[in-house]
Amino acid sequence: MWGLQFHPEVTHSPLGKNILENFCIKIAGAKPDWVMTDYANEFIEEVRQKVGNGHVIGAVSGGVDSTVAAVLMTRAIGDRFHAVLVDNGCLRKDEAVNVLKRMREDCGVNLRCVDASDRFLDLLKGVTDPEMKRKIIGTTFIEVFQEEAVKIEAEMNGQCEFLLQGTLYPDVIESISYKGPSATIKTHHNVGGLPATMKLKLIEPLRELFKDEVRELGIALGIDETSVWRHPFPGPGLAIRILGEVTRERVKILQEADAIVIEELYRSGHYRKIGQAFVVLLPVKSVGVMGDGRTYENVASVRCVETTDYMTADFYHLPYDVMGTMSSRVINEVRGINRLCYDISSKPPATIEWE
Repeated sequence: MWGLQFHPEVTHSPLGKNILENFCIKIAGAKPDWVMTDYANEFIEEVRQKVGNGHVIGAVSGGVDSTVAAVLMTRAIGDRFHAVLVDNGCLRKDEAVNVLKRMREDCGVNLRCVDASDRFLDLLKGVTDPEMKRKIIGTTFIEVFQEEAVKIEAEMNGQCEFLLQGTLYPDVIESISYKGPSATIKTHHNVGGLPATMKLKLIEPLRELFKDEVRELGIALGIDETSVWRHPFPGPGLAIRILGEVTRERVKILQEADAIVIEELYRSGHYRKIGQAFVVLLPVKSVGVMGDGRTYENVASVRCVETTDYMTADFYHLPYDVMGTMSSRVINEVRGINRLCYDISSKPPATIEWE
């Protein structure tokens, strides 16, 4: 028996891949003849047998995880797969419109959008605990899908029993103890946040893959690079990037700030070098000066990390001039923010998301 007392698979383990390769090939005698297209083909055959002539409803956010899962399902059962984007009121700026266009035109996925923003935001009113936010969003998320499944059955005259989600292995590890004694770090809305009354059966083709493997699978499936290299966006959306209570006003402020930061990362050529980037709106106000007047507005923080597996991460060393441009634009263009910080925490001990 061979054993290790550390995680060779994570980004920051020196020679981790070499250790795994030596064990698999030189010790266990495995043949390195497996490719991502094999994974895709196996899933397609498996899901065809499992679903039969039924229909599947798919949770799509526009991120790489749900995009790859949706393309896989479309190839497996064609137009019997019904992708749904739930607008929970906490998406990025213009996200619903952009995702609909990209998924329909570029990926050929049958996608509809359900605007449930008022429903989510009303339920989140007064809630400040991050775990409670995730539970509320997870429960409401599934309720919306169950209701949409009933509509699809009526429209298509077919049975809809299954729900597709782009859950990854790191999501599972952080949410529940899975294949080992791991502690729950936080509840992911599509793992630990699922209600016990959920009637739809889950299909999660990416459940045992890491992010870099999902991107490799996306490329193998022929998905365009823009979609494959999009940064992850959490299921609860901006609700967990707004620390404290989520209000419509605070969502709007964060949407504007986030759009500027992402735009500047693309403009400066740093977006593809970063594993994940976003803005967090803090429940803190600070004094500032605008023109000749005193301001007392919100503080926000930019979070950019380097990682491939998302199990460990280090803060990205963004050049000062890029930081300066971001700060100047956010403070001058977004009413409600007068101070912008940069998060230099690594994972561990911090998580990538703040909540």
